[in-house]
Amino acid sequence: MGVFVSTDDPGPAGHEQVVFCQDRQSGLKAIIGIYSTALGPALGGTRFYPYASEEAALADVLDLSRGMAYKNALAGLDLGGGKAVIWGDPDQVKSESLLRAYGRFVQSLGGRYYTACDVGTYVADMDVIARETRYVTGRSVEHGGAGDSSVLTAWGVFQGMRAAAEHVWGSPSLRGRRVGVAGLGKVGRHLTGHLVDDGAEVVATDVDPRALEWARTNHPGVALVADTSALVAADIDVYAPCALGGALNDDSVPALRARVVAGAANNQLAHPGIEKLLADRGILYAPDYVVNAGGVIQVADEIEGFNFDRAKLRATRIFDTTRQILRLADEEGVPPAVAADRLAERRMADVGRLRAIHLG
Repeated sequence: MGVFVSTDDPGPAGHEQVVFCQDRQSGLKAIIGIYSTALGPALGGTRFYPYASEEAALADVLDLSRGMAYKNALAGLDLGGGKAVIWGDPDQVKSESLLRAYGRFVQSLGGRYYTACDVGTYVADMDVIARETRYVTGRSVEHGGAGDSSVLTAWGVFQGMRAAAEHVWGSPSLRGRRVGVAGLGKVGRHLTGHLVDDGAEVVATDVDPRALEWARTNHPGVALVADTSALVAADIDVYAPCALGGALNDDSVPALRARVVAGAANNQLAHPGIEKLLADRGILYAPDYVVNAGGVIQVADEIEGFNFDRAKLRATRIFDTTRQILRLADEEGVPPAVAADRLAERRMADVGRLRAIHLG
């Protein structure tokens, strides 16, 4: 079953299309959100998560798909923004039939939406989904794909963090800085490695005991704290949220001691106005959809035939994009999140309008 909802406003205020998908026999309940195809087909991952309600799942997919449109625009990709969520506990309900049913719904959109990995989905899942649709990226190397997109996601976050450090302290190195990493999942682990290699002192936390054990085994010098609240209140220079969204909220920002926020999590600002609260406290926020674009750059490169060196070079340019946004924010007297939005909207408008030129 698919229910299509479109808006009359194709601009930044509204989504182009929202699709509700259900296959009762496999247990599939999914929502695909397409925010914009102004720059090209919408690209964004599939999140598999046990939401408390359908309303919560819908709110998440709307936020995430909008963020993908802005992320893809600032990453310089000829791709629009979309996202999907599968409502359920992946450890309990994920199956071949469910993933393939989901793939059928992706295929039904005729290329308006390309999917990839996100929280709760992995490269192996993309290979299963791809048995029913051609519009999937983030596939395994064995099937001609790029593999794990967290590799370049973490690399891009590291580049954005370097640009923020340069803006605040005058040097792009994290050597000697104390960085708090909230979430040691796929991206957080790679990011921790880059930080350790750069000479940073890392403090971290995760809700999963297995992730903490990974840190003890692979990076015994990383200090571990009990939870995110303890990490936020710790004496750190940089805070890197690398788990779920909403990390920057009315409770965490007043307690935050870091001078810089740069992390991999999507939708870190819990609500509008948080960016001003950060600025008022003198905390530099590197917009999440700018610095965490390495993953989408990696999977987008797969569409044209994956080349890791080319994709990594593109992800490395996140340093330059972040630097440009931070300078623009200073020049215009606005928070970096506002400056980033303006740049993304400008590209969507300037390049997107070219589709009105009839080619015959």
